[in-house]
Amino acid sequence: MWKIPDMRAAVASQPMFGASAGNDVSQTHVVEIGLSAAIVSIANEQPQVLVVRHKHAPDALPFGPFDPLHHRTLESGLRTWVRDQTYLAFDYAEQLYTFGDRGRHTMRAGEGPRVVSVGYLALTRAKDPLQARDSAWGKWYDYFPWEDWRGGKPALIEGLIGPALHRFVASSADRSERQRREARVRLCFALGGVRWDEERVLERYELLYEAGLVDEALHDGRMQDDAVLPRPPLGAGMQFDHRRILATAIARLRGKMKYRPLVFELMPPSFTLLELQRTIEGISGNRLHKQNFRRLVAEQGLVERTGKFARSSRGRPAELFRFRKEVLGERHAPGVRLGARRTGI
Repeated sequence: MWKIPDMRAAVASQPMFGASAGNDVSQTHVVEIGLSAAIVSIANEQPQVLVVRHKHAPDALPFGPFDPLHHRTLESGLRTWVRDQTYLAFDYAEQLYTFGDRGRHTMRAGEGPRVVSVGYLALTRAKDPLQARDSAWGKWYDYFPWEDWRGGKPALIEGLIGPALHRFVASSADRSERQRREARVRLCFALGGVRWDEERVLERYELLYEAGLVDEALHDGRMQDDAVLPRPPLGAGMQFDHRRILATAIARLRGKMKYRPLVFELMPPSFTLLELQRTIEGISGNRLHKQNFRRLVAEQGLVERTGKFARSSRGRPAELFRFRKEVLGERHAPGVRLGARRTGI
């Protein structure tokens, strides 16, 4: 069984910050270092993230303590406990951010040791069924349904989010604060003629959190118990601040794949151009013009022909391509630059 580790159990092995020579240890502020992982994969054109799933509890990202006595680096610690707990390995990982808000692992500020978590984005081509009993793949648009524009602007934005955020704007008695909120609403959710920016994932989530429109705003003790949340709530909630960490990971991947070939970390060794397009669309949340996309890929020299074709039960077999690794030494930023060639945005 894969259990979410109790971060407080690691306090004895963690460094204590805030102590100085001659200070009584009982007066120090204990800080625990945790490692959280947003491990992303693609299945059936859907981006998904590895989660810990227990009955009667929100999903959680896999996380565990950093042990300075046994882990040479933060990343080696991450890889070790992910492998031990999930039997899953990944090739690519990068550090996202350090999440240390007071109360992020407790219901009330000051209750227990302060937990600081270092978040990571990891990419894997995992295809085999997960072996850890409590692990599952969660579709990331279940947690952020307003981020999926592949079928056009989500009805959720105009029907629920927009009106709720306008009430949030009007709830402030301060005129300058109302103006600040109104600008954030337009910019984040493409209201009032503003263009949708797929990279503002974290800003959108934090705006919804501040407006009290997601479960985490109630569950972490920052709202009154009788606060009225949308029903059904806006997206599936996650434990602690894990949805904020996931939002950071999605934004990082969406932005970075434009100047780094990260998308190929999620692709099999050979693939069709349609499979590549659908993967990029799944990550970005946007539909792309088929012919423009193929022209763009050819212009950027990201792929090369394998001379083979995919098996097809009907129609003409599709040609198989592979990532052209030479591009890494040919230019500084070999990413998939989508530019203005998206559809319907």
